[in-house]
Formats: sequence, C-alpha cells, structure tokens
Amino acid sequence: MGNRGTGGQWLELTTEVDREAAEAVSAVFAAVVYGGVAIEESITARGDSEGYTLDADQPVTVRGYLPVDDNAGCKVARLKEAMDHLSFLRPASPLQVRPIAEEDWANAWKEHFHVHRVGQRLVVVPSWREYTPQPAEITILLDPGLAFGTGLHPTTQMCLAELERQVQPGMRLLDLGTGSGILAIAAARLGAASVLALDTDPIAVQAARANLARNGVEQIVEVKQGSLLYPCEGSGTFARVSARGQGPFDLVVANIIAQVISDLAESLAAALAPGGRLIASGIIGERAEAVWERLAAAGLSLIARRQEGDWVTFVGERCTASSSPPTV
Repeated sequence: MGNRGTGGQWLELTTEVDREAAEAVSAVFAAVVYGGVAIEESITARGDSEGYTLDADQPVTVRGYLPVDDNAGCKVARLKEAMDHLSFLRPASPLQVRPIAEEDWANAWKEHFHVHRVGQRLVVVPSWREYTPQPAEITILLDPGLAFGTGLHPTTQMCLAELERQVQPGMRLLDLGTGSGILAIAAARLGAASVLALDTDPIAVQAARANLARNGVEQIVEVKQGSLLYPCEGSGTFARVSARGQGPFDLVVANIIAQVISDLAESLAAALAPGGRLIASGIIGERAEAVWERLAAAGLSLIARRQEGDWVTFVGERCTASSSPPTV
C-alpha cells in the first residue's frame, strides 16, 4: 500500500463545499493526499438493497487521506493554505483533520456502503454483503479500498448506465482513471473483449486489481499505472495507447475532472478507432460547454449529453480518422 505511518495511522482530511466548487477543491486535495479523493453527496439510504436518495440542495463533502509520516504536517499546512485562498472565491467549511486507523476507516465505509442498482441491469455489491442476483442482473463485487470508487457518485452512476447502452460484445475498451476498477469491471461483465484500465495512483491500481480478482475478470481487464500522454507541443504527435497490442479502442470512458478531460481532448479522440465513442464524465455543469468545445475541436461529434444534478456526462463519436493514435 505504499509509504505509511507506523501501525497504519492516517489523517482524514475533509471539507464541505458547494457543488460548483467540488472540482476545484478536489484538484487541490489531489495534489496533497494519498490514494485518491472522494466527493461525497448528501445521501439517505432507503434500505440494504433499495438504493439511495440524493439531496441535491446540500453541499458535498470532499475527503482525502494522508499517511502519518514525517511529511504529513507540511502537507496539511499546504492544503490549509490552499483552502484559505479558495474560500475567498467559493464557500467552504474549515479543513477538518482527524487521525484514523486504517481498520477504522475500512469499517466506517462498510457501515454506509450498501447494495445498490444502477441502470437497467447492473448491481454494485459490497464484497462483505450477501446478495442473490435476480435473472438478467449483472453484479459487480466491490471493495472501495483507498481508491474511493463506490459507484455512489452521480458521475459514476451515469458512466455505468452509459456503459449499459454502449458496450457491445467483442469491444476493445479503455478506462482512464479507473480508481477502484468499477467501470472496467462493468465493461467486462457487459461483454467487452478487452479492457485497459489506467490510473496514475498506485493505490488505485492495487485496489482495482483486487476487485478484478473478486469478479473473475482478470483475463479481460489489464490494469496499469499510467495515463494518456499529452500531445507533444507543436508536433501533433501522440504516444501510442495499446491494450495488449489491440488499440485503438472502440470505446473510451474517462470519469475524471473537467480540466484533465480538456487537456487530454486530442489524446482521447486519437485513442478511438474511427466510429469509436468516448464517455467523458466528472464534469461540473458550469464547465461543460468549455469541455465539449475542446472535444469537438479534437474531432468528436456529440451523441448524447446526460446530466444529473450539477454533473454532466458527454458521449462523443470519432467519425473520421485523424493523426496517429496515441499509446501508453
């Protein structure tokens, strides 16, 4: 699990912000914390297997973790300073810091993480809960680990529902920013022939690989630490993306943040085979049009625009061949 404090001690860092600030604050957290950032909606569980009710009028909680080591104090100070600056632009509660043992963190997740259905057929099942699937249901066994991909966030739910619409048997797929691996697993269970799942965070890579094993899809999904490379300045060239030598891809899903999607627009488009589609999510509504402008400029045509609350998901299609496809 990487560099940790003695005895698995961590610092839990949280703040409450309005929805429009969630992306900016999560980006600030990501520069400091270890193992991913959680954006938690205000939810009420309706029962062990009946899903959740989202309260879109409430602020969201941004949460991250730091191992207790020699650098922890400096990182907390940096984050507090950054949050102080951001609070002048957007309402945000003071940064809360509390020590927590890793086992306590895991148990806290287990208490609040229930079975929930997404889309028409997908059912996300915590690995510690019992569930008997109904005919035609597709289950995803998940332990979020420190990668936080529980499937509760609206952007993840929109991506899962869109995968149900888009995945066809035999497809080659790229999951960029895989986190816990939930979207890669869903794609494999829906019939994709091969999935390359990428994440820059080694904790996410480890969590995703463990979840692949729980779901028996290790022969379909390959998890690597990495990302698409940015286009070379002024050259129009890309690094080549390859899923076991099978790129470019029929479908790419990128559930990350607006700024990264914008920065990678050309690489995302070039990773697609002609006629291939991109599911781009994690986009706060006020940034949506700017993100789509970048994707359209990269050669994608709009297939669908989905929205849940303040979060937007785009589905775009690459209609013509462009310069050489990128690679990891």
